[in-house]
Amino acid sequence: MSKARTYGRLWLDDGKWKLQCEPHVAMFAKRIFHRIPRGQVGVLEMKNTPAVCRDLVWLMQRFALEVDQPAELKKGSKSHVDRIKRLDQIVDANYKPRSFEMAVAPREYQTRAAELYLAGGSLLLADEVGLGKTCSAICSLMDPATLPAVVVSLTHLPQQWQREIGRFAPDLKTHVIQAATPYELTKVDVIIINYHKLAKWAEVLAYYCRSAIFDEIQELRSGQETLKWLAAKHIADAADFRIGLSATPIYNYGGEIFNLLEVLSPGSLGTFDEFALEWCEAAMDRKKARLKDPDAFGAWLKESHLMLRRTRRDVGRELPPLQTITHEVDCDEAELKKIEGKAGELAQIILSESAGARGQKMHASEEFTNVLRQATGIAKAPYVAEFVRMLLESGEPVVLYGWHRAVYEIWLEKLKDFRPSLFTGSESAGQKEESARRFISGDTDLMIVSLRSGAGLDGLQYRCRTVVFGELDWSPGVHEQCIGRVARDGQTDPVAAYFLLAEDGADPFIAGTLGLKRDQVEGIRGRDGVGPQRNDSAAALRSLARQYLEKRAV
Repeated sequence: MSKARTYGRLWLDDGKWKLQCEPHVAMFAKRIFHRIPRGQVGVLEMKNTPAVCRDLVWLMQRFALEVDQPAELKKGSKSHVDRIKRLDQIVDANYKPRSFEMAVAPREYQTRAAELYLAGGSLLLADEVGLGKTCSAICSLMDPATLPAVVVSLTHLPQQWQREIGRFAPDLKTHVIQAATPYELTKVDVIIINYHKLAKWAEVLAYYCRSAIFDEIQELRSGQETLKWLAAKHIADAADFRIGLSATPIYNYGGEIFNLLEVLSPGSLGTFDEFALEWCEAAMDRKKARLKDPDAFGAWLKESHLMLRRTRRDVGRELPPLQTITHEVDCDEAELKKIEGKAGELAQIILSESAGARGQKMHASEEFTNVLRQATGIAKAPYVAEFVRMLLESGEPVVLYGWHRAVYEIWLEKLKDFRPSLFTGSESAGQKEESARRFISGDTDLMIVSLRSGAGLDGLQYRCRTVVFGELDWSPGVHEQCIGRVARDGQTDPVAAYFLLAEDGADPFIAGTLGLKRDQVEGIRGRDGVGPQRNDSAAALRSLARQYLEKRAV
């Protein structure tokens, strides 16, 4: 009887499967195993993981190979099959998740998320704002396999994390990193650090931790161009467990999700080029890669157990109704006229057809939007203050969101009799904590917050049911985070979110652009977001520049 034909040899060496095979089989293998460089010839190498083992077994159903360690290959493949079955079981509605012994009992849906994460080793937990993603992450720390752990959070949140761990799991010893330069660590269970200190601590934490929790993981959306992403990636690669927490993992365009999952689950989306080719529309700018079908992509993420997203309705914890109100306010045309010359010049550069001016156009685009946004904020600031005063005088505590320092100064002057607290990018972590304390305790009825400084802030819901957007952000995810500081567990009243828009300046365009970006966000997570939406959205900055020039020419 003749020996069955084989197409090559497969063996395990130093944690990698090595494949030497005929050219047509090598070509086929490169299509399956995206981590094999397309230019690699001779012996092909793949990291020994359960998923790789399963794919190799599948490959061998078509091309028989001589395998030196068949038992290891079979074991790895079975491990992957069992893992998928286990994850499917955990998300099944009839499954009762395991219990975690904690000082404060977690809710069942929180333990389900923790169990899914522990079973899979990585997870993007994108539950709606206020459902207790922090608690789910702390549940996972009850498993000794996750310790020591590192928690990475925004600048103003390490102490909040320390308090929450102390409340749910007081037996865990925690330490908040205080200095940017590494120092000797005593034996602790959980190290808490902010993203800004991460780069210098990356080597120490990669050596130290067995699990990594990335709070508000949208901070890593910019990818390899930032040191904090590279540091987070280095730490995550060394950890056995990795979880990212964010109700708004996408702030702008859907392609940002690649950078997050490359930290949490490396290779799950292939290379960026493969991800962009299969899932995205053509984009010259990697930052603006748009998903072709956000709904399909979001469904695939959930089916693959890469992401878990539950709404309040899903878990039976619906809040009182949220009302979003778009309200037009006056603006001082004189303030907008002050920038006409400069803004007009920048708009002309943006619309220029000159082929050699790409760098100049990029600079002009950034400056144009900054100049126009600030002028718009200043022009309507007195009228925003009047609107907020009306709310305050009726007895409503207010959280007022803005962006520019010059705008804050106007609000502070116009509303000084209310002794507002300030929570922006300029205050230290201690000053921010004091500002929040003043508002929550009732020392002031007005808290002015920077649009991108309040993520993760808790406690405002016990004091306030009204938020006002005196300035807008380009990202719908930012608005959702801002509203979520008030519309979350503990809120007993209907929440009102006022978006105060000027008829002129940057506001009409930003409000329109939100419609485009929201489609990317909601498709991935599920369509449950909030924020101002208009049907007349313009998709490009060139449109804003053109509209600006046309309006000024009238």
